[in-house]
Amino acid sequence: MRVIVCGAGQVGSTIARHLATEGMHVTVIDISQDLARRAGESYDVIGFTGHASHPGVLERAGAMDADLLIAVTRSDEVNMVACQVAYSLFGVKRRIARLRHVGYLAPGRRGLYAAEHLPIDIIISPEVEIAEGIVRRLKTPGAFDVVPMADGRVQLLGIHCNSAGCSYVGQSYYELSEQGPSAGMVIIAVVREGRAFIPERHDRVELGDDAYVVAQTEQLPQVMKAFGHEEEMSRHLVVVGGGNVGIHLARKLREDGRGTNIKIIEHERARAEEIASELGDSAIVINGDALDRAVLQEANVGAAGTIVAVTNDDETNIFASVLAKKAGCPRAITLVNKRSYEPFMATLGIDSVVSPSEVTISTVLRHVRGSHVSALYTLREDFGEVVEAEVAHNSALLRAPLSKLALPPGMIVGAVVRDGRAIIPHGDTNFQAGDHIVALVTYADLRKAVTLISGGTEAKQW
Repeated sequence: MRVIVCGAGQVGSTIARHLATEGMHVTVIDISQDLARRAGESYDVIGFTGHASHPGVLERAGAMDADLLIAVTRSDEVNMVACQVAYSLFGVKRRIARLRHVGYLAPGRRGLYAAEHLPIDIIISPEVEIAEGIVRRLKTPGAFDVVPMADGRVQLLGIHCNSAGCSYVGQSYYELSEQGPSAGMVIIAVVREGRAFIPERHDRVELGDDAYVVAQTEQLPQVMKAFGHEEEMSRHLVVVGGGNVGIHLARKLREDGRGTNIKIIEHERARAEEIASELGDSAIVINGDALDRAVLQEANVGAAGTIVAVTNDDETNIFASVLAKKAGCPRAITLVNKRSYEPFMATLGIDSVVSPSEVTISTVLRHVRGSHVSALYTLREDFGEVVEAEVAHNSALLRAPLSKLALPPGMIVGAVVRDGRAIIPHGDTNFQAGDHIVALVTYADLRKAVTLISGGTEAKQW
Protein backbone atom coordinates (compact mmCIF):
# COMPACT_ATOMS: atom_id res chain seq x y z
CA MET A 1 0.00 0.00 0.00
CA ARG A 2 1.26 3.50 -0.87
CA VAL A 3 0.39 6.18 1.65
CA ILE A 4 0.93 9.95 1.73
CA VAL A 5 0.90 11.56 5.18
CA CYS A 6 0.40 15.33 5.16
CA GLY A 7 1.95 16.78 8.30
CA ALA A 8 5.16 15.65 10.02
CA GLY A 9 4.30 16.75 13.54
CA GLN A 10 3.99 14.31 16.42
CA VAL A 11 0.85 12.68 15.05
CA GLY A 12 1.92 12.54 11.40
CA SER A 13 5.40 11.23 12.13
CA THR A 14 4.08 8.55 14.49
CA ILE A 15 1.51 7.38 11.94
CA ALA A 16 4.22 7.29 9.29
CA ARG A 17 6.49 5.24 11.55
CA HIS A 18 3.74 2.72 12.32
CA LEU A 19 2.83 2.23 8.67
CA ALA A 20 6.45 2.07 7.49
CA THR A 21 7.35 -0.63 10.00
CA GLU A 22 4.50 -2.69 8.58
CA GLY A 23 6.02 -2.59 5.11
CA MET A 24 3.95 0.17 3.55
CA HIS A 25 5.48 2.72 1.18
CA VAL A 26 5.07 6.03 3.07
CA THR A 27 5.75 9.59 1.97
CA VAL A 28 5.51 12.48 4.45
CA ILE A 29 4.89 16.11 3.44
CA ASP A 30 5.45 19.09 5.72
CA ILE A 31 5.96 22.81 5.19
CA SER A 32 8.82 22.66 7.68
CA GLN A 33 12.04 21.52 6.08
CA ASP A 34 13.38 20.37 9.45
CA LEU A 35 10.32 18.22 10.24
CA ALA A 36 10.23 16.70 6.75
CA ARG A 37 13.96 15.95 6.89
CA ARG A 38 13.69 14.49 10.39
CA ALA A 39 10.86 12.18 9.35
CA GLY A 40 12.86 10.97 6.36
CA GLU A 41 15.97 10.36 8.44
CA SER A 42 14.31 8.77 11.47
CA TYR A 43 11.95 6.32 9.80
CA ASP A 44 11.89 4.29 6.62
CA VAL A 45 9.85 6.96 4.82
CA ILE A 46 10.39 9.65 2.20
CA GLY A 47 10.20 13.25 3.44
CA PHE A 48 9.04 16.12 1.20
CA THR A 49 9.07 19.82 1.99
CA GLY A 50 6.14 21.89 0.74
CA HIS A 51 2.48 22.86 1.14
CA ALA A 52 0.53 19.61 1.42
CA SER A 53 -2.44 21.06 -0.48
CA HIS A 54 -0.42 22.23 -3.51
CA PRO A 55 -0.93 20.02 -6.61
CA GLY A 56 2.74 20.16 -7.59
CA VAL A 57 3.87 19.02 -4.15
CA LEU A 58 1.37 16.15 -4.09
CA GLU A 59 2.42 15.12 -7.57
CA ARG A 60 6.11 15.01 -6.60
CA ALA A 61 5.16 13.03 -3.50
CA GLY A 62 3.64 10.31 -5.70
CA ALA A 63 -0.08 11.08 -5.46
CA MET A 64 -0.67 9.51 -8.89
CA ASP A 65 0.11 6.08 -7.42
CA ALA A 66 -1.11 6.59 -3.85
CA ASP A 67 -3.79 4.36 -2.32
CA LEU A 68 -4.40 6.52 0.74
CA LEU A 69 -3.88 10.14 1.82
CA ILE A 70 -3.87 11.03 5.53
CA ALA A 71 -4.03 14.78 6.16
CA VAL A 72 -3.09 15.70 9.73
CA THR A 73 -1.45 19.12 9.39
CA ARG A 74 -2.20 21.83 11.94
CA SER A 75 -4.61 23.53 9.51
CA ASP A 76 -8.14 22.19 8.90
CA GLU A 77 -8.27 24.08 5.63
CA VAL A 78 -5.02 22.58 4.33
CA ASN A 79 -6.25 19.11 5.28
CA MET A 80 -9.53 19.62 3.42
CA VAL A 81 -7.94 21.05 0.29
CA ALA A 82 -5.30 18.31 0.25
CA CYS A 83 -8.10 15.72 0.15
CA GLN A 84 -9.87 17.64 -2.60
CA VAL A 85 -6.75 17.89 -4.77
CA ALA A 86 -5.81 14.26 -4.13
CA TYR A 87 -9.27 13.14 -5.28
CA SER A 88 -9.91 15.53 -8.16
CA LEU A 89 -6.48 15.59 -9.79
CA PHE A 90 -4.89 12.28 -8.84
CA GLY A 91 -7.75 9.90 -8.06
CA VAL A 92 -6.39 8.85 -4.66
CA LYS A 93 -8.76 6.08 -3.54
CA ARG A 94 -9.19 6.92 0.16
CA ARG A 95 -8.74 10.17 2.05
CA ILE A 96 -8.61 10.77 5.81
CA ALA A 97 -8.54 14.28 7.30
CA ARG A 98 -8.19 15.64 10.81
CA LEU A 99 -10.63 18.51 11.43
CA ARG A 100 -10.69 20.47 14.67
CA HIS A 101 -12.86 23.55 14.32
CA VAL A 102 -16.33 23.01 15.72
CA GLY A 103 -17.88 24.82 12.74
CA TYR A 104 -16.75 22.05 10.40
CA LEU A 105 -18.09 19.27 12.62
CA ALA A 106 -21.75 20.17 13.12
CA PRO A 107 -24.04 17.25 12.19
CA GLY A 108 -25.92 19.36 9.65
CA ARG A 109 -22.72 20.01 7.69
CA ARG A 110 -21.65 16.43 7.06
CA GLY A 111 -22.95 16.68 3.49
CA LEU A 112 -20.09 19.05 2.81
CA TYR A 113 -17.72 16.07 2.65
CA ALA A 114 -19.49 14.11 -0.07
CA ALA A 115 -17.54 13.24 -3.22
CA GLU A 116 -19.21 16.04 -5.22
CA HIS A 117 -18.15 18.66 -2.63
CA LEU A 118 -15.13 18.02 -0.37
CA PRO A 119 -14.34 14.34 -0.89
CA ILE A 120 -13.23 13.15 2.58
CA ASP A 121 -13.91 9.51 3.44
CA ILE A 122 -12.99 9.62 7.12
CA ILE A 123 -13.06 12.69 9.37
CA ILE A 124 -11.00 12.54 12.55
CA SER A 125 -12.11 14.94 15.27
CA PRO A 126 -9.64 14.46 18.13
CA GLU A 127 -11.16 17.13 20.36
CA VAL A 128 -14.58 15.47 20.16
CA GLU A 129 -13.12 12.02 20.82
CA ILE A 130 -11.06 13.34 23.74
CA ALA A 131 -14.17 14.91 25.29
CA GLU A 132 -16.08 11.64 24.89
CA GLY A 133 -13.19 9.74 26.47
CA ILE A 134 -13.15 12.11 29.46
CA VAL A 135 -16.89 11.64 29.95
CA ARG A 136 -16.35 7.87 30.03
CA ARG A 137 -13.61 8.29 32.64
CA LEU A 138 -15.91 10.48 34.73
CA LYS A 139 -18.63 7.83 34.61
CA THR A 140 -16.20 5.09 35.68
CA PRO A 141 -14.23 6.64 38.56
CA GLY A 142 -11.09 4.70 39.39
CA ALA A 143 -10.41 3.82 35.75
CA PHE A 144 -7.73 5.91 34.06
CA ASP A 145 -8.87 4.73 30.64
CA VAL A 146 -12.22 3.49 29.32
CA VAL A 147 -12.68 2.40 25.70
CA PRO A 148 -15.95 0.84 24.49
CA MET A 149 -15.67 -1.97 21.94
CA ALA A 150 -18.12 -4.29 20.20
CA ASP A 151 -20.81 -1.58 20.12
CA GLY A 152 -20.46 -1.05 23.85
CA ARG A 153 -20.92 -4.69 24.86
CA VAL A 154 -17.30 -4.86 25.99
CA GLN A 155 -15.10 -2.28 27.69
CA LEU A 156 -11.33 -1.93 27.73
CA LEU A 157 -10.42 -0.57 31.15
CA GLY A 158 -7.16 0.84 32.44
CA ILE A 159 -7.22 0.41 36.25
CA HIS A 160 -4.75 1.59 38.87
CA CYS A 161 -3.92 -1.10 41.42
CA ASN A 162 -3.18 1.54 44.03
CA SER A 163 -5.80 0.85 46.66
CA ALA A 164 -5.40 -1.18 49.84
CA GLY A 165 -8.87 -2.48 49.05
CA CYS A 166 -7.67 -4.24 45.87
CA SER A 167 -8.56 -7.86 46.57
CA TYR A 168 -6.24 -9.09 43.82
CA VAL A 169 -2.92 -7.94 45.33
CA GLY A 170 -0.60 -10.93 45.65
CA GLN A 171 -2.65 -13.14 43.36
CA SER A 172 -1.40 -14.54 40.08
CA TYR A 173 -2.47 -12.60 36.99
CA TYR A 174 -2.59 -15.89 35.11
CA GLU A 175 -4.99 -17.45 37.63
CA LEU A 176 -7.18 -14.35 37.53
CA SER A 177 -7.41 -14.64 33.75
CA GLU A 178 -8.24 -18.35 34.13
CA GLN A 179 -11.16 -17.22 36.29
CA GLY A 180 -12.09 -14.69 33.63
CA PRO A 181 -15.35 -16.25 32.42
CA SER A 182 -16.78 -16.30 35.95
CA ALA A 183 -15.44 -12.82 36.77
CA GLY A 184 -16.57 -11.34 33.44
CA MET A 185 -13.09 -10.10 32.59
CA VAL A 186 -9.63 -10.93 31.25
CA ILE A 187 -6.46 -9.04 32.28
CA ILE A 188 -4.62 -8.58 28.99
CA ALA A 189 -1.67 -6.35 29.93
CA VAL A 190 0.12 -4.75 32.85
CA VAL A 191 2.28 -1.64 33.10
CA ARG A 192 4.77 -1.73 35.97
CA GLU A 193 7.39 0.97 36.51
CA GLY A 194 6.96 2.14 32.93
CA ARG A 195 7.28 -1.31 31.35
CA ALA A 196 4.31 -2.90 29.58
CA PHE A 197 3.99 -6.70 29.40
CA ILE A 198 1.51 -9.53 28.99
CA PRO A 199 1.34 -11.25 32.40
CA GLU A 200 2.63 -14.82 32.60
CA ARG A 201 2.18 -17.58 35.18
CA HIS A 202 4.74 -16.20 37.63
CA ASP A 203 3.50 -12.57 37.53
CA ARG A 204 1.50 -11.46 40.55
CA VAL A 205 -0.55 -8.32 41.19
CA GLU A 206 1.49 -5.64 42.94
CA LEU A 207 0.41 -2.33 44.40
CA GLY A 208 1.27 0.35 41.88
CA ASP A 209 0.51 -1.82 38.83
CA ASP A 210 -1.65 -0.46 36.04
CA ALA A 211 -3.79 -3.28 34.68
CA TYR A 212 -5.56 -3.28 31.31
CA VAL A 213 -8.73 -5.34 31.51
CA VAL A 214 -11.30 -6.44 28.94
CA ALA A 215 -14.67 -6.78 30.67
CA GLN A 216 -18.31 -7.27 29.87
CA THR A 217 -20.05 -3.92 30.23
CA GLU A 218 -22.59 -5.23 32.74
CA GLN A 219 -19.73 -6.45 34.95
CA LEU A 220 -17.99 -3.06 35.26
CA PRO A 221 -19.13 -2.29 38.85
CA GLN A 222 -18.00 -5.71 40.10
CA VAL A 223 -14.66 -5.50 38.28
CA MET A 224 -13.93 -2.02 39.63
CA LYS A 225 -14.89 -3.09 43.16
CA ALA A 226 -12.55 -6.10 43.00
CA PHE A 227 -9.70 -3.73 42.14
CA GLY A 228 -10.58 -1.61 45.18
CA HIS A 229 -12.43 1.18 43.38
CA GLU A 230 -15.90 2.16 44.58
CA GLU A 231 -15.67 5.90 43.97
CA GLU A 232 -18.82 7.75 42.99
CA MET A 233 -19.07 9.85 39.83
CA SER A 234 -18.02 13.46 40.39
CA ARG A 235 -20.91 15.92 40.56
CA HIS A 236 -18.65 18.98 40.86
CA LEU A 237 -16.16 19.49 38.06
CA VAL A 238 -13.56 22.18 37.36
CA VAL A 239 -12.42 22.38 33.72
CA VAL A 240 -9.23 24.29 32.96
CA GLY A 241 -9.31 25.52 29.36
CA GLY A 242 -12.26 26.73 27.34
CA GLY A 243 -10.90 25.62 23.98
CA ASN A 244 -12.39 22.99 21.69
CA VAL A 245 -11.94 20.12 24.16
CA GLY A 246 -13.33 22.08 27.09
CA ILE A 247 -16.39 23.28 25.20
CA HIS A 248 -17.12 19.82 23.75
CA LEU A 249 -16.84 18.34 27.24
CA ALA A 250 -19.22 20.89 28.73
CA ARG A 251 -21.74 20.26 25.96
CA LYS A 252 -21.63 16.50 26.41
CA LEU A 253 -22.06 16.74 30.17
CA ARG A 254 -24.98 19.10 29.64
CA GLU A 255 -26.57 16.64 27.19
CA ASP A 256 -25.98 13.79 29.64
CA GLY A 257 -28.57 15.28 31.96
CA ARG A 258 -26.90 14.18 35.23
CA GLY A 259 -26.84 17.71 36.61
CA THR A 260 -23.06 17.96 36.89
CA ASN A 261 -21.93 21.29 38.36
CA ILE A 262 -19.30 22.66 35.93
CA LYS A 263 -16.89 25.55 36.39
CA ILE A 264 -14.61 26.49 33.50
CA ILE A 265 -11.43 28.54 33.93
CA GLU A 266 -10.43 30.33 30.72
CA HIS A 267 -7.43 32.65 30.47
CA GLU A 268 -8.54 34.76 27.47
CA ARG A 269 -11.31 37.19 28.31
CA ALA A 270 -12.95 37.23 24.87
CA ARG A 271 -13.07 33.44 24.78
CA ALA A 272 -14.43 33.30 28.33
CA GLU A 273 -17.27 35.66 27.37
CA GLU A 274 -17.98 33.62 24.24
CA ILE A 275 -18.33 30.28 25.99
CA ALA A 276 -20.27 31.83 28.88
CA SER A 277 -22.79 33.13 26.35
CA GLU A 278 -23.04 29.75 24.63
CA LEU A 279 -23.30 27.57 27.74
CA GLY A 280 -25.62 29.86 29.68
CA ASP A 281 -26.70 28.44 33.03
CA SER A 282 -25.15 25.02 32.41
CA ALA A 283 -21.67 26.19 33.47
CA ILE A 284 -19.95 28.95 35.43
CA VAL A 285 -17.11 30.53 33.46
CA ILE A 286 -14.22 32.19 35.32
CA ASN A 287 -11.81 34.42 33.43
CA GLY A 288 -8.32 34.02 34.87
CA ASP A 289 -5.07 32.09 35.13
CA ALA A 290 -5.52 28.54 36.43
CA LEU A 291 -2.05 28.71 37.97
CA ASP A 292 -3.16 31.59 40.17
CA ARG A 293 -4.20 30.24 43.58
CA ALA A 294 -6.80 32.99 43.93
CA VAL A 295 -8.48 31.86 40.71
CA LEU A 296 -8.47 28.23 41.87
CA GLN A 297 -9.99 29.34 45.17
CA GLU A 298 -12.68 31.27 43.28
CA ALA A 299 -13.48 28.04 41.43
CA ASN A 300 -13.53 26.27 44.82
CA VAL A 301 -11.33 23.57 43.33
CA GLY A 302 -10.72 21.96 46.72
CA ALA A 303 -14.40 21.01 46.92
CA ALA A 304 -14.56 19.69 43.36
CA GLY A 305 -14.64 15.96 42.72
CA THR A 306 -12.41 16.18 39.63
CA ILE A 307 -10.25 18.71 37.85
CA VAL A 308 -9.97 18.31 34.07
CA ALA A 309 -7.07 20.31 32.61
CA VAL A 310 -7.34 20.56 28.81
CA THR A 311 -5.59 23.74 27.67
CA ASN A 312 -3.20 23.73 24.71
CA ASP A 313 -0.22 23.98 27.07
CA ASP A 314 1.07 20.80 28.75
CA GLU A 315 2.80 22.65 31.58
CA THR A 316 -0.33 24.61 32.46
CA ASN A 317 -2.36 21.40 32.52
CA ILE A 318 0.15 19.58 34.69
CA PHE A 319 0.73 22.33 37.24
CA ALA A 320 -2.97 23.26 37.46
CA SER A 321 -3.70 19.59 38.21
CA VAL A 322 -0.98 19.43 40.87
CA LEU A 323 -2.22 22.64 42.54
CA ALA A 324 -5.80 21.36 42.53
CA LYS A 325 -4.75 18.05 44.12
CA LYS A 326 -2.83 19.92 46.81
CA ALA A 327 -5.94 22.01 47.47
CA GLY A 328 -7.93 18.85 48.17
CA CYS A 329 -9.38 17.85 44.79
CA PRO A 330 -9.28 14.02 44.83
CA ARG A 331 -8.94 13.35 41.09
CA ALA A 332 -7.11 14.93 38.15
CA ILE A 333 -7.60 14.18 34.44
CA THR A 334 -4.86 15.91 32.48
CA LEU A 335 -4.26 16.43 28.76
CA VAL A 336 -0.58 15.98 27.89
CA ASN A 337 0.91 16.04 24.39
CA LYS A 338 4.57 15.37 25.14
CA ARG A 339 5.37 11.71 25.70
CA SER A 340 8.51 12.67 27.62
CA TYR A 341 6.30 13.75 30.54
CA GLU A 342 4.52 10.39 30.82
CA PRO A 343 6.88 8.72 33.37
CA PHE A 344 6.34 11.57 35.87
CA MET A 345 2.55 11.71 35.89
CA ALA A 346 1.93 9.13 38.61
CA THR A 347 4.63 10.70 40.79
CA LEU A 348 2.84 14.04 40.51
CA GLY A 349 -0.44 12.46 41.60
CA ILE A 350 -2.19 12.78 38.25
CA ASP A 351 -4.80 10.04 37.97
CA SER A 352 -5.54 9.94 34.25
CA VAL A 353 -3.51 11.25 31.30
CA VAL A 354 -5.19 12.03 27.99
CA SER A 355 -2.99 11.98 24.88
CA PRO A 356 -4.41 13.71 21.77
CA SER A 357 -1.85 12.02 19.53
CA GLU A 358 -2.78 8.53 20.77
CA VAL A 359 -6.46 9.24 20.10
CA THR A 360 -5.73 10.37 16.54
CA ILE A 361 -3.30 7.55 15.82
CA SER A 362 -5.75 4.90 17.04
CA THR A 363 -8.48 6.30 14.82
CA VAL A 364 -6.25 6.46 11.73
CA LEU A 365 -4.87 2.95 12.19
CA ARG A 366 -8.38 1.54 12.60
CA HIS A 367 -9.21 2.71 9.09
CA VAL A 368 -5.93 1.45 7.63
CA ARG A 369 -5.95 -2.06 9.07
CA GLY A 370 -8.52 -3.52 6.65
CA SER A 371 -12.21 -4.42 6.61
CA HIS A 372 -11.82 -7.20 9.20
CA VAL A 373 -10.98 -4.59 11.89
CA SER A 374 -13.92 -2.63 13.30
CA ALA A 375 -12.22 -1.07 16.35
CA LEU A 376 -8.66 -0.39 17.43
CA TYR A 377 -6.96 1.25 20.38
CA THR A 378 -3.22 1.89 20.64
CA LEU A 379 -1.97 0.57 23.97
CA ARG A 380 1.20 2.63 24.31
CA GLU A 381 2.88 3.43 21.00
CA ASP A 382 5.80 1.08 21.69
CA PHE A 383 3.79 -1.93 22.86
CA GLY A 384 0.71 -2.98 20.92
CA GLU A 385 -2.94 -2.57 20.01
CA VAL A 386 -6.26 -3.80 21.29
CA VAL A 387 -8.29 -4.68 18.21
CA GLU A 388 -11.80 -5.84 17.51
CA ALA A 389 -11.58 -8.03 14.42
CA GLU A 390 -13.86 -10.41 12.55
CA VAL A 391 -12.80 -14.04 12.31
CA ALA A 392 -12.56 -14.96 8.62
CA HIS A 393 -14.08 -18.15 7.21
CA ASN A 394 -10.59 -19.54 6.57
CA SER A 395 -9.02 -18.33 9.82
CA ALA A 396 -6.71 -20.69 11.69
CA LEU A 397 -8.67 -19.79 14.85
CA LEU A 398 -11.41 -22.17 13.66
CA ARG A 399 -9.22 -25.27 13.85
CA ALA A 400 -9.31 -26.01 17.60
CA PRO A 401 -10.48 -24.77 21.01
CA LEU A 402 -8.66 -21.71 22.36
CA SER A 403 -6.36 -23.67 24.67
CA LYS A 404 -5.17 -25.84 21.76
CA LEU A 405 -4.40 -22.97 19.39
CA ALA A 406 -0.80 -21.93 18.88
CA LEU A 407 -1.39 -18.22 19.42
CA PRO A 408 1.63 -15.94 19.08
CA PRO A 409 3.09 -15.04 22.51
CA GLY A 410 2.14 -11.42 21.90
CA MET A 411 -1.56 -12.13 21.41
CA ILE A 412 -4.24 -12.62 24.05
CA VAL A 413 -8.00 -12.86 23.41
CA GLY A 414 -10.10 -10.91 25.90
CA ALA A 415 -13.63 -11.36 24.55
CA VAL A 416 -15.71 -12.95 21.79
CA VAL A 417 -18.87 -11.33 20.45
CA ARG A 418 -21.34 -13.70 18.83
CA ASP A 419 -24.96 -13.03 17.87
CA GLY A 420 -24.88 -9.73 19.72
CA ARG A 421 -23.63 -11.26 22.98
CA ALA A 422 -20.23 -10.74 24.61
CA ILE A 423 -18.51 -13.88 25.87
CA ILE A 424 -15.41 -13.99 28.06
CA PRO A 425 -13.53 -16.97 26.56
CA HIS A 426 -12.09 -19.99 28.38
CA GLY A 427 -9.82 -22.78 27.23
CA ASP A 428 -12.67 -24.80 25.70
CA THR A 429 -14.06 -21.89 23.69
CA ASN A 430 -14.39 -22.66 19.97
CA PHE A 431 -14.45 -19.77 17.52
CA GLN A 432 -16.88 -19.50 14.63
CA ALA A 433 -16.56 -17.68 11.32
CA GLY A 434 -18.08 -14.22 11.72
CA ASP A 435 -17.25 -13.97 15.42
CA HIS A 436 -15.76 -10.68 16.53
CA ILE A 437 -12.84 -11.06 18.89
CA VAL A 438 -11.36 -8.38 21.11
CA ALA A 439 -7.65 -9.11 21.46
CA LEU A 440 -4.41 -7.51 22.51
CA VAL A 441 -1.70 -7.86 19.88
CA THR A 442 1.84 -6.64 20.50
CA TYR A 443 3.67 -5.03 17.60
CA ALA A 444 6.26 -7.80 17.69
CA ASP A 445 3.59 -10.34 16.72
CA LEU A 446 1.22 -8.12 14.72
CA ARG A 447 1.82 -9.81 11.36
CA LYS A 448 1.36 -13.30 12.79
CA ALA A 449 -1.87 -12.30 14.52
CA VAL A 450 -3.19 -10.67 11.35
CA THR A 451 -2.61 -13.82 9.31
CA LEU A 452 -4.16 -15.94 12.06
CA ILE A 453 -7.38 -13.90 12.26
CA SER A 454 -7.87 -13.07 8.60
CA GLY A 455 -6.64 -16.33 7.12
CA GLY A 456 -4.01 -14.33 5.25
CA THR A 457 -6.57 -12.64 3.00
CA GLU A 458 -5.88 -9.16 4.37
CA ALA A 459 -2.41 -9.52 5.81
CA LYS A 460 -1.04 -7.10 3.22
CA GLN A 461 -3.53 -4.41 4.23
CA TRP A 462 -2.69 -4.38 7.94
